[in-house]
Amino acid sequence: MTGAKIGIIPARGGSKRIPGKNLRPLLGKPIIAYTIEAALESALFDRIIVSTDSAEIAEVARTFGAETPFLRDQTLSDDFTPVSAVTIDTLQRLDPDGSTFRHVAQMLPNCPLKLANDIKGSYLQFLQTAAESQVSVMRYGWQNPWWAMRRDAHGTMRPLFEQAVRARSQDLESLFCPTGVIWWASVDVLRRAGTYYTPNVAGWEIPWQRGLDIDTEDDWAMAELLLRLGMSEEPNVPAVQR
Repeated sequence: MTGAKIGIIPARGGSKRIPGKNLRPLLGKPIIAYTIEAALESALFDRIIVSTDSAEIAEVARTFGAETPFLRDQTLSDDFTPVSAVTIDTLQRLDPDGSTFRHVAQMLPNCPLKLANDIKGSYLQFLQTAAESQVSVMRYGWQNPWWAMRRDAHGTMRPLFEQAVRARSQDLESLFCPTGVIWWASVDVLRRAGTYYTPNVAGWEIPWQRGLDIDTEDDWAMAELLLRLGMSEEPNVPAVQR
């Protein structure tokens, strides 16, 4: 097996909450273009593939520099198929015997604020930790998850964590939320496990300003605001060798 790296961008045509999301212009540019451009600028990948069931998305992806060598089967484009299955399908199509690619990155286009240096930094940590897989995570902010509560049918509120709800925030450990910005795995591990959530999964932390995952119109408005304000500052990340 070589040390080749493949970047896979899953982008289906159907989207229930934001119709046509992957092609919708975000400040004048299709949202999928942000991820393609960041991947190209990182100069990490031997191939950058967009896996889609939409001929229109495929055409736009090619315009911005990605490859779209096939259209994904509709059975992998429903509301229930895990994204990792789409990534594995791409590997099986392009590298059936597993001899070409060593590492695979899955990058969701609905996390458009990632930078090339984020991709390089996440890969550097992935190599340094020698983890089987790695997911990107964001630190919870002012909405403290330790104080989460459930509300029953009668309106009664009950804490999820009985002891933590009585503690001061500064006395509680930090918790992290996964985000689909960029996930890494060894190709053989992903094929064997079928998921990035392996027993030896690492977490690479990205600032919330660049880790935003767009699923609703409110998320979209936040992404536009962050871009207009220029709040995606370049991180100081060492160069990664190809």
